[in-house]
Amino acid sequence: MAEFGLENVVFALGDCFLEVISPTRPGTAAGRYLGRHGGDGGYMVIFDLEGLQPARERAAALGVRVVWQIDLPDISGTHLHPADMRGAIVSIDRSSPYGTWRWGGPDWSGRTGHGAGARLAGIAIAVEDPAAVAARWGEVLGVPVTGQSPPALELDGAVVRFREAAGEDETGLVEIDLEVAPGSPSAGATIELAGVRLRLLEVAGEGSRAL
Repeated sequence: MAEFGLENVVFALGDCFLEVISPTRPGTAAGRYLGRHGGDGGYMVIFDLEGLQPARERAAALGVRVVWQIDLPDISGTHLHPADMRGAIVSIDRSSPYGTWRWGGPDWSGRTGHGAGARLAGIAIAVEDPAAVAARWGEVLGVPVTGQSPPALELDGAVVRFREAAGEDETGLVEIDLEVAPGSPSAGATIELAGVRLRLLEVAGEGSRAL
């Protein structure tokens, strides 16, 4: 993270992770992003894709700029410019073996980590034009847009929803849905963390998604 002028804390969550970052020097990309949005807020969404190269090619064909890219033996990452994707910095990655996240820390390098007993079920992106942004994300990821109000992308076990922002300060990653075990005392709670709402949702039943 020092390469980007940042320090971070990573929270393991099932086979995914949530990361909180803070700039350590002026002039960082993340710092400028947070400044434009009036302070704390969600700034990046990472997707682990089996078909990374086709996604890179689709992004290039759409004129989406790359702000950072790396290819390592165990993981590849590509940060796409937020002005072209809108809503957040979108990172299209490929882990090898699948599900191992170097970015999650040493416990995730070469093997799938196991974190808190919850599941990342979905996120909400607030933007000025939800339909257009959903279409752009869907084109890059190779996923069709479902629904109209709000438009959404149905991924492998999770949903990305796009909604109209109430104002410039609300744009970006504004909400994360986490499924917790039935009967959990935290079910139904909403937590504010670094400018993002975390909704703790009880699993509605086997094979269902409580969104």
